[in-house]
Amino acid sequence: MKIGYQNAVAFEEPTLKDSETAVPPLEQKSSHRVAAHGPEFEQLLDSDEAAALLKIHPKTLQKMARNHEITGVHIGKLWRFRASALNVWLEQKIAS
Repeated sequence: MKIGYQNAVAFEEPTLKDSETAVPPLEQKSSHRVAAHGPEFEQLLDSDEAAALLKIHPKTLQKMARNHEITGVHIGKLWRFRASALNVWLEQKIAS
């Protein structure tokens, strides 16, 4: 017994009524900051970027972060730094 397309049931796509809406479009977001439902976050600098601002070697900066001489965040194997935290550290160094 062969089964062919004669016995197939037609499938119709459901349609939306005027009162129903499809998925809403995504809001435009900045690539640097997240402000959807919380505070804005400052972009983090990697060791190379942060060290370039201070004109020191990245390994020196990482060692300072490990020794809690400068504020940094260790994420996995990588260190990240806020430019504002580097500025605060530098102002403290200048003041002392």
